[in-house]
Amino acid sequence: MRFQDGLNLATGAVRSSGLRSGLTALGIAVGIAAVVLLTSIGAGVHRYVLNEFTQFGTNLIAIVPGKTETFGISTAAVSNVRPLSLDDAAALERVDGVIATVPVLQGNAEVEGAGRSRRSMVLGVGSRMPKVWSMRVATGRFLPRDDERSPRGYVVLGSKVREELFGDRNPLGQRLRVGGDRYRIVGVMESKGQFLGFDLDDAVYVPAAKALELFDRESLMEIDLLYRAGVSVETVKESTRRLMLSRHGSEDFTIITQQQMLDVLGSVLDVLTFAVAALGGISLFVGGVGILTIMTIAVSERTAEIGLLRAIGATRGQVLRLFLYESLLLAAAGGVAGLALGFGLAVVLVFAVPALPVHPSTEYLLLAEGLAVAIGLAAGIVPARNAAALQPLEALRAE
Repeated sequence: MRFQDGLNLATGAVRSSGLRSGLTALGIAVGIAAVVLLTSIGAGVHRYVLNEFTQFGTNLIAIVPGKTETFGISTAAVSNVRPLSLDDAAALERVDGVIATVPVLQGNAEVEGAGRSRRSMVLGVGSRMPKVWSMRVATGRFLPRDDERSPRGYVVLGSKVREELFGDRNPLGQRLRVGGDRYRIVGVMESKGQFLGFDLDDAVYVPAAKALELFDRESLMEIDLLYRAGVSVETVKESTRRLMLSRHGSEDFTIITQQQMLDVLGSVLDVLTFAVAALGGISLFVGGVGILTIMTIAVSERTAEIGLLRAIGATRGQVLRLFLYESLLLAAAGGVAGLALGFGLAVVLVFAVPALPVHPSTEYLLLAEGLAVAIGLAAGIVPARNAAALQPLEALRAE
């Protein structure tokens, strides 16, 4: 029996029981559509989060207080952790390859201006923040390079704070009260949007020293540094570590490169994508059980046909392949329908829910179709072997 003849016989058998075959393929289609849709959402979230991190540039290193690797010793037992200071931030600018640094402190406070008030995020930063974080000033200027320990009371508004408090009026030169302290507005930032749930537009930017006083803190939350493109991140990291050790006396700080953050996020998001794909895989498993059931019924219904094929010279291998062709056709047809359905639903979600990150991935589309074919093959093996094992005379007597 030629391959084409076997394929024609399998296609005819699938068509002869159209409703049953269609329902069986539908089980696979639903599973594939679920896999495609869920992995599209997972891949979309993956891209969204990584884009969120890289919108501030790619050559960044963060220094945070405390050591995250404790080598079995509880951090609660360490009492000699020195705070990150403004002097640390200034010293780090002298590291080879470093372009600029920015001290960072974050909190929330009541912001009052033009007879209105709202509670907003307050970011205590340095004058080099726009350069380090790749942000731009829309009007006015950013915080000037004052003495870090005793800066003037200047503030820069996020675009949303400016709109909520001043509307269409020009806020430059106006007075703003932040947590009870008075500041003069010197600039307004361009809209930056949200970063992992933090609305950078609904924020005000004040000198880091002022924020330390406002929130009664001794330590900065972190120091971010920007290094030159082309410089090895490991070289900058090691130079930074040596400088901080000389200043603190012990490694009571943690240096985190942007690549480390991206790697950790990537691994977490890969697990998330795999988990949602596994949920869709449950539907595929159910579809595979459907193919197994239908093919088992087909063998019992077509015993006489099998006997006739064996009587006219068909080998066991040819009968085995014939039934495998049928299960593969059902799975492949269901897979193609599922791909079309899943991709269509993903496109609909893109337009219906623009805020939901959806990104259909060709890699997952091909994987889903391959999985459908594999499930069809696995589900058809047992019925196909049962059919091939039938003796010709016994099968003919079944008529």
